[in-house]
Amino acid sequence: MRQDRRLGRLCWLTACTLFGLGAALAQQTAPAPTGDSAPQPVAETSAPATVHVLLKTALGDIVLAVETERAPITSANFLRYVDQKRLDGGTFYRAVVIGDEGKYGLIQGGLHDNPKRQLKPIPHEPTTVTGLTHDDGAVSMARLDPGTAKGEFFIIIGNLTSLDAQPNGGDPGYAVFGHVIQGMDVVHQILGQPTSPTEGEGIMKGQMLAMPVKILTATRTD
Repeated sequence: MRQDRRLGRLCWLTACTLFGLGAALAQQTAPAPTGDSAPQPVAETSAPATVHVLLKTALGDIVLAVETERAPITSANFLRYVDQKRLDGGTFYRAVVIGDEGKYGLIQGGLHDNPKRQLKPIPHEPTTVTGLTHDDGAVSMARLDPGTAKGEFFIIIGNLTSLDAQPNGGDPGYAVFGHVIQGMDVVHQILGQPTSPTEGEGIMKGQMLAMPVKILTATRTD
């Protein structure tokens, strides 16, 4: 019995000690009261600059926010194609479905069938520099080797961050330069168009649309 009373007293003292220690720490870390207790305003950070581009296609409109601030090289190149009307009459000609449910994939567009309208290639602008990523609706440049991108681009369906650049000099990835802000339903329609079993070369065989979707016009909206 005496031992139980001692044990109970020990537990009570331990609890009191911990309580007192917690109160002391709270007093040390609590901010000193000020005369003005009103909450301080939080500094606002402006969103990175973008330019909106409307792609009018045969299946509907797609609006892009082009990242002129975070991806200046790639966005300037794309806007040259827009301003010079080079994308007018182009097509979405490739659709890649990843998996059986169609939740992941990409559609590719540009001047595939009219290479004479292509401008000179641009330097590669990796996602490790821009901070952008290949998430749902991302718009990125198609290319062969880094530094060969011209006017071909693709739009991501689902999150395909495996296409991002890898740090420490790994895979350079592809150059994201914008996002779809309206018209992802049209993107999904294009992804669902029939493909030709024979068109295309190498890994692109079977990924080319049997009837490419025309890009009627590409224009800035702001």
